[in-house]
Amino acid sequence: MKNFTFQNGTKLIFGKDTEQVVGQESSQYGKRLLLHYGGGSIKTSGLYDKVVHSLKEQSIEIFELGGVQPNPRVSLVREGVSICKENNIDFILAVGGGSVIDSAKAIAAGAKYDGDVWDFFDGKSSVQDCLPIGVVLTIPAAGSESSNGTVITNEDGLYKRATGHPSMRPQFSILNPVLTYTLPSYQTACGITDMMAHILERYFTNEKNVELTDRLSEGALRTIINNAPIVLDEPTNYDARAEIMWSGTIAHNDLLGTGREGDWGSHDIEHEISGIYDIAHGAGLAIVFPAWMKYVYKHDINRFAQFANRVWDVEIDVNNLEKTALAGIKKTEQFFQSIGMPITLSEVNIGEDHFEEMAKKGTERGPLGNFIKLYQEDVVEIFKLAR
Repeated sequence: MKNFTFQNGTKLIFGKDTEQVVGQESSQYGKRLLLHYGGGSIKTSGLYDKVVHSLKEQSIEIFELGGVQPNPRVSLVREGVSICKENNIDFILAVGGGSVIDSAKAIAAGAKYDGDVWDFFDGKSSVQDCLPIGVVLTIPAAGSESSNGTVITNEDGLYKRATGHPSMRPQFSILNPVLTYTLPSYQTACGITDMMAHILERYFTNEKNVELTDRLSEGALRTIINNAPIVLDEPTNYDARAEIMWSGTIAHNDLLGTGREGDWGSHDIEHEISGIYDIAHGAGLAIVFPAWMKYVYKHDINRFAQFANRVWDVEIDVNNLEKTALAGIKKTEQFFQSIGMPITLSEVNIGEDHFEEMAKKGTERGPLGNFIKLYQEDVVEIFKLAR
């Protein structure tokens, strides 16, 4: 097990009606607030009115910026930065899913920086400080509600890049599973895939003596797998929604990565796909992850066999561990299919036109991943396996 420091300062407020305390929590960080959200769903659901009422009860002055899209754009981030600087904003409240939260984090960093916010994403500068952020989560998926990172897309060149800093962790996150009842099935399934991918990125490590975090990861994966069909069948099943929402947070709050080095190659590869084709991140991961597994499993067949056995109940064939490993990969694909996810690029009408371009862009700052290092030619081969 590797040395590690684990510190996650996000206050998590979980359960029914917890959005009612958003004003009280936000008031601790100032009286001038940027309310950041996506489309009109929080208004039609009534959540917007509840949040605004709670904020106004605390005499908080509200400035608004809506319009966050999936794969959030740097152009809107820049608009948010301007609003914060021009109005001396004290605090940013993100009401939505991972895209809204990531956009809020980028705005929070840009508001404390004299240059262009994209500098943080293309490596020209590093985040040093952020405005404080709060969250009312509506889509369990990205885990951004307690993570220290953000991913933003630049329309100029279609680059999708990440950055992070401890100050990006939200001060508080409100998690009410009831707020997820109205999510469309496809969006729910994309979120399930995303949180599973966050666990898998950490699970496939070269570190050998990490039994506790292996078991925690396997337990979280099995919880997601068990509850996924329930929430898709019964969207208002509170207990299943609660398990999914909490799993999404645990998947990406860094606990499961303690003492080990994660991979993250699959995420980086998917960023190139959704950067160009603007598909849902979870759908892209459902395509990329099994292809990545097929490409790298021989690097550590024992770990892949363990994954197959402990997560998917595949009986270990001691005389043919490769067969066991491949069965686990197949089970993963079948699960993604069962919840309505694509597992090939052709299913989302993506051809081979940009394979070389995406592989080149993805590796322009060096090879991807840690489980094994992936160079441009490796990434192209993974795209081919995902056709």
